Amino acid sequence: MDDLKARIEASWAGGPLDKDAVAAVLEALDTGKLRVAEKVGDAWVTHAWVKSAILLYFRMMEMRVGTYGDYVYHDKIPLKTRLVEQNIRVVPPGTVRYGAFLEPGCIVMPGYVNIGAYVGAGTMVDTWATVGSCAQIGKSVHLSGGVGIGGVLEPPSATPVVIEDGAFIGSRCIVVEGVRVGEEAVIGAGTTLTASTMIIDVSGPTEVVTKGFVPPRSVVIPGTRLKRFPAGEYGVNCALIIGQRKESTDRKTSLNDVLREFAVAV
Repeated sequence: MDDLKARIEASWAGGPLDKDAVAAVLEALDTGKLRVAEKVGDAWVTHAWVKSAILLYFRMMEMRVGTYGDYVYHDKIPLKTRLVEQNIRVVPPGTVRYGAFLEPGCIVMPGYVNIGAYVGAGTMVDTWATVGSCAQIGKSVHLSGGVGIGGVLEPPSATPVVIEDGAFIGSRCIVVEGVRVGEEAVIGAGTTLTASTMIIDVSGPTEVVTKGFVPPRSVVIPGTRLKRFPAGEYGVNCALIIGQRKESTDRKTSLNDVLREFAVAV
C-alpha cells in the first residue's frame, strides 16, 4: 500500500496519470482490502490519498453504455459484481456502484450505495435510502426508508459521514458533511444533521450543545431553536438528545423499549 500511495500522490500532484495504480486502489476498495477511513482508537482517520484515487478514477474513465439484466445505463462507473461470492443481497432496483464494499449479510433494498462507501455486516439499506460516496456505515445499522447519507469526496482530506455499529437512523433523516453518529444511537425520523446543526442534549438540568457528533446510545429527535435575525426571530432546525438507550442483552428488545419510552417516530 505504501507503493500505491506514493504513485497516487504523484499522479494527484500533477504527474502522469498512473492508471494501473488507480485501478489497483479501486479493486482494493471494491473487495474491502482498503477503505477510505477507519477507526484508530477513538478517532476516525481519513486516507486522503485513497479519495484522490477515486477522483482520478473518474478522470480516467470514459462514458459507456452498460446493462444490468434488462436495465440499461450510461455512466463512467460500472456496477458492483460478485454479489453472491460476497453474500450481499441487492433487491431490484437497488444499486451498488463498483468501488463500494459491503460486508457479508448486508441487504440493499431499492436504495443506492455509492463508490468508496463501506457498509458493515448485517446492515440494512432500506427502500430509497442512499449511502453517499466514501460514507462509512458500521455493522448491524438500519438505514430506514428514504434516509440520505451524504457523500464527502472533495476535498480529499475531508472526513466522510460515519454511522457507527448498531445505530438506527429513522425514516427521511439526512446526515451529511462529515457528521459522525456514535454506536447504537437512535435518530428519530426527519432529523437533519449537518456540520453546523446544533446537537443539544436536553436530558439533564442544563443543556449541552455540540456539533458534528452524536454520542453513542443517544436518542435524538428533530427540534427547532429561536434565532434572531435583522428581520426578526425565527426557528432554526436543531437536533435534541432526549435520553440514552438502556442496557439490554437483546438489541431488538432494547430498541423497541427506546421507541416506546421516548415516543420516537421512525
